Amino acid sequence: MTTLGAVFRPQLAPERLRDVARAAEDAGLEELWLWEDCFFESGIAAASAALAWTDRLRVGVGLLPVPLRNVALTAMEATTLHRLFPERAVLGFGHGVQDWMAQVGARVDSPMTLLREHLVAMRALLRGERVTTDGRYVKLDDVALDWPPPVAPAVYAGATGPRSLRLCGEVADGTILDAAASPEVARQARQLVDEGRATAGRTDHHELVVYLHTATGPDAAARLRGELARSHDESIAGLGVAGDADTVAKAVLRLVDAGAGTVVLQPTADEPDPEGFVRFVAEQVRPLVP
Repeated sequence: MTTLGAVFRPQLAPERLRDVARAAEDAGLEELWLWEDCFFESGIAAASAALAWTDRLRVGVGLLPVPLRNVALTAMEATTLHRLFPERAVLGFGHGVQDWMAQVGARVDSPMTLLREHLVAMRALLRGERVTTDGRYVKLDDVALDWPPPVAPAVYAGATGPRSLRLCGEVADGTILDAAASPEVARQARQLVDEGRATAGRTDHHELVVYLHTATGPDAAARLRGELARSHDESIAGLGVAGDADTVAKAVLRLVDAGAGTVVLQPTADEPDPEGFVRFVAEQVRPLVP
């Protein structure tokens, strides 16, 4: 079955998160996704709060930028979430926006190398292994978590370029595509991920998560056009959806047909009713998506 989620946009103040998370929980939404975009809100802190305010809702963070994060500290934060809220946290990692990484002195010469080293070490630590590695960026000396998760959780990664997507297939357990992914882009990404999986000899499940620009309500079309213009995505054919539940559900199914297992509806930054949006996803769109 396709998993359906919605985004809590970081353009909303952190104190809005509780009401949105509770609305999502009460409406029966499966997943609420957060971002760690510079310089808005911390992904881990926000996720822990949303998980604590709810009982069933799964909370994803997509993405945590690895140049900002020491892998041992991030593994400690991850295992804490996974033990406090079993099977309810989903963490994704990525290169980070390079201009933002430069702003904080964290930009690296080879984002690909860093992401590979970070993902390999993170997955090993969350499996409860003792890790020693002397990579170009990730260096650990006999490090092991004292409280690893009882069951190793899936570690997701986000990417856009072909090499990064193949890397996701090789060393991550799932891949996250941003809202610039049309159905055709998602289909191509799925192929690249599968190429990476074949290279690594992996046959386990690999979830493809795709964000979808979504607007609903009387001014939906205008808000979607504004969102695409702000993100410089207006020239991408077949991107985003504006309309009622039936229209949105059809757009979701186009991404599912392209290989997505999870579709996360991303409201516009100026969405006037964030709580209403998550209720719309759960109560009106969900019944139309198998």
